[in-house]
Formats: sequence, structure tokens, C-alpha cells
Amino acid sequence: MSEPKNSPPVDSLPAPPPKSPLTMRTVTADEAGQRIDNFLMRHFKTVPRSRVYRLLRKGEVRVNRKRVDAEYRIQEGDELRLPPVRIDADAEPGRPSSSLLELMERSVIFQDRHLLVIDKPAGVAVHGGSGMSFGIIEALRASRPRETLELVHRLDRDTSGCLAVARDRSTLTALHALIRNGGMHKTYLALVAGSWQLGTKRIDAPLATDNRQHGERHVRVAQAGKDSVSVFKPVQFFGSLATLMEVDIPTGRTHQIRVHAAFAGHPLLGDDKYGDRERNTDLKAHGLKRTFLHAQSLAFEWPGSGVPFHVSAPLPAELAAVLDAITPMKRKSPARGSPKPSKRPAAKEGPGTTPREGGRTTPKEGRGTKSPRRRA
Repeated sequence: MSEPKNSPPVDSLPAPPPKSPLTMRTVTADEAGQRIDNFLMRHFKTVPRSRVYRLLRKGEVRVNRKRVDAEYRIQEGDELRLPPVRIDADAEPGRPSSSLLELMERSVIFQDRHLLVIDKPAGVAVHGGSGMSFGIIEALRASRPRETLELVHRLDRDTSGCLAVARDRSTLTALHALIRNGGMHKTYLALVAGSWQLGTKRIDAPLATDNRQHGERHVRVAQAGKDSVSVFKPVQFFGSLATLMEVDIPTGRTHQIRVHAAFAGHPLLGDDKYGDRERNTDLKAHGLKRTFLHAQSLAFEWPGSGVPFHVSAPLPAELAAVLDAITPMKRKSPARGSPKPSKRPAAKEGPGTTPREGGRTTPKEGRGTKSPRRRA
């Protein structure tokens, strides 16, 4: 029987790309402390990030014979099952643009032999994916190919400011342990909607991440979520329009400040996901083009030596311009029924004050109810 016309001979069909072998390996001391997704992306260098996350979701990657999520930090002695993955020979990653490489090098505000700190520009992701081929870490690795560079923590794409990058594995492990133990102090500047009348407020509200939909993550306050603490302190009032806040985060969950601010009834201005559309529109008229959130400083004591470390990044010009534009609002009186300015210090809680109900902001307070006024 003759072969159908136009059918290529079987031996002329292209062979499918080869698969990597099934691998079982034990985590070493040098590898311990990093997130499993970061480990996998280094192991499967030419595999897209989306496929790495799919391997985790489907349970094809196992740690000690169990499923884990992307945020799991591998420990020394963990047994990893790394499944066979088809490797496309044409998927060899390219190289970040020279303009991105130059931008990253100009953004370095501190470096020694252990650590880099970047004044991260808004609009640049910390790593590739979600529509961007390359992010900060890929650009730094391309410009410094002989170094072992790893992100110590992350910032949202729209957030600017201090981003720490370890230059060796031991520094990464030590700083990750410091973060887990609450030893790294990260301070942000945020502009929230409305006149904040809660004083210095500790918000202790667990956060849970919903499943990704269309590549987007959504975080919400949930009793069964991970412990999350943010401390909000008002810095400058702009009438009833907005309040500039200083925010410290002992924990560092995804979208933590944005979700806690919305939970308190004062969402971040410019935040398209958790914010107030009407207020965001108002601020666009004053030049705000992104979420007003800036990682102002990092501070900690170096593990082992106890030597203090502090670095800060100035507010970007585009955000400073927004504050200048709304400064006339400061001279306007607060809305009727709100406390008089002279009374505001009496409602201010000091850093050592214990908030109501064991320090946790209740859902009732979180929707904007004012805290009881304290007497000075």
C-alpha cells in the first residue's frame, strides 16, 4: 500500500527535543535557605518560568516525597525529586539590553564584597516573567558574570527603592535567616487615600494568596493565612485627600503593605489592584502614574559581627513632584467631624504602645472605624 501523497517520510520528521533525566538529589548546606522556585529556575536554566511554576502546581517536583508551594525554602538534607523536563535547544536565553545593564549599574547605591543594594527603578521587575524577558537579577548577572548573585528579598514591579542582592551563598543564607527572625528592618514611604486618624497603628492581619488567574496573584486578609505585621505611622497630612505614611514591615508577604492599607480603610493611591478607583483618578490629575510606594531604607546588624548596616534611597523625583502638587491640600481643614489638628498628637500611639486586642487590628477597625481616642 502506497503512502498518502504529501506525507513526509517517517524518518524525515523532526525528533522531539530531548528531556532532562529524572534526578534525585540532596540539598547541601550551601544551597539551603533559598526558595524552591529560584532553585528550579537555576537548575532548569532554559525552561520558562511559567513551566517551572506548573511543575510545582502539578506536584511533579517533590521535596521529601511531598508537594510544596513556590515559596518553600529548601533546607539542608531535603531530598528533591526533579522530574524529566523537555528542553528546547532554541530556548537558550538571550541577553538583556545594554540600556537595562547600564541602568542597573547606575542604580547601585551600595556594594561591598558580600552585598549589593540597588535603588530599584519603578516599572522594572526584580526578575523576568509576567511579560518581561529580563529583570533586575538577570541584568546584574549578565553584567557581572563571574559573581553568584541572588535576590535577598523582592519588591513589586511598581515599587521603587532599596533592593538587596547577595554576592555569595553564605551571605544569602545569613540574611534570609535574619529576615525569618525579624532582624531586618525595612521601611517604606506610602501615600494612602484619605486623612489617617489611627495614629501609629500596628496591623496584625494574616494574609493568604489566592490561586493565580490570568497570571495575576490576589492577596487577601484571611484567618488561615500567614502571619503578617505592618506598622503604619503618619508623616504628613494633605487634608482629606491623602496622608503620607512611613511603614515598617517585620514580615514581608506578597503585596503586604498594599493589602494591609486597604484593610485599614486607607488604600495606597495609584494601586490598581487593591486601591480606590475614584481617588486614583483624582491623583492622576496631580501626576501620579503608579502605585505610590517606595522602599526607603534597609537596616540590620550583620550576623556574627553585630556591625550595624543601614542604607537609604531618596524618594524618586516623580513621587516628590506629586507631593509638591498636593501640598496646598495641607492648608485645607480636615472634613467636618474629624478631630481638630491640635488634638491629633493625643491619638498618636508610640512605637511601644500595645494596640487594642493584643495588637491585632480587627476587621471592624480595618474598614476605617477610628480607634478610641487616647488621653495624653
